[in-house]
Amino acid sequence: MSKTIAILGCGWLGLPLGGRLVDLGFVVKGSTTSAPKRPKLSEAGIQPYVFKVGNSIEGSIDDFFVADILILNIPPGRRNPKVEQEHPAQVQLVIEEAMKGGVQQVVFVSSSSVYGNYNGTVTEATPPQPETASGRALAQAEQWLTAQSLASTIVRMAGLYGPHRHPARFLAGKKEVKNGGAPINLVHLEEAMEAVIQVIQREKWNEVFNICADDHPSRATYYTAKAKELELPPPEFAKEDSYKYKIVSNEKAKQELGLTFRPLVT
Repeated sequence: MSKTIAILGCGWLGLPLGGRLVDLGFVVKGSTTSAPKRPKLSEAGIQPYVFKVGNSIEGSIDDFFVADILILNIPPGRRNPKVEQEHPAQVQLVIEEAMKGGVQQVVFVSSSSVYGNYNGTVTEATPPQPETASGRALAQAEQWLTAQSLASTIVRMAGLYGPHRHPARFLAGKKEVKNGGAPINLVHLEEAMEAVIQVIQREKWNEVFNICADDHPSRATYYTAKAKELELPPPEFAKEDSYKYKIVSNEKAKQELGLTFRPLVT
């Protein structure tokens, strides 16, 4: 009998991931906050549910959480001044509902922003030292989740890019951009999806994985080259003697999940 996977958050990452899991033979339920998006989920073979997670769950969850595995993919709002309080509470609310529904395993989509800038290489064993409110929110949510009785795995994604989300557009034409010499940490949508799929297929539970490309060109090198590829005005970087950075190691993900990563610069 096929396992049932519930994906909370069928957006840019969750929707194509759900379609891929359907193709692999899983029964997939997916949530969206917008009723007009229901047909897109149905077209991908995903059973659609419409509700929103805030201070409470707004809308009808029906049997959404009656599933074997939950993929929790609700990023913290970077512009929310209360994100450090609200996002961990939302994760707790969702997990409590999931446990009521009988979910046994959770994949939590987190971010490499939980590390902060170490001016060196970070691995899964590096203690989180987040420097942003959203990073601190994710670190709190991770800590709470791992203390629960569920089997949970955390995938810490580097900066995501892919279709309709090209990195060059983020900085094109901007002036006095800081940290031009800092190495970047990015991962393509395809590798992000494959990471989640491999966690599930290989049953890698109660683990943490960094998901990031192999290479780490400088911000100035990468964003200038990509802007030129798209015929966009390249950014202008400030002249700085020092900068803050981290290099996210993907060795564990390559060894234990069998992942390979496309180069950022060709």
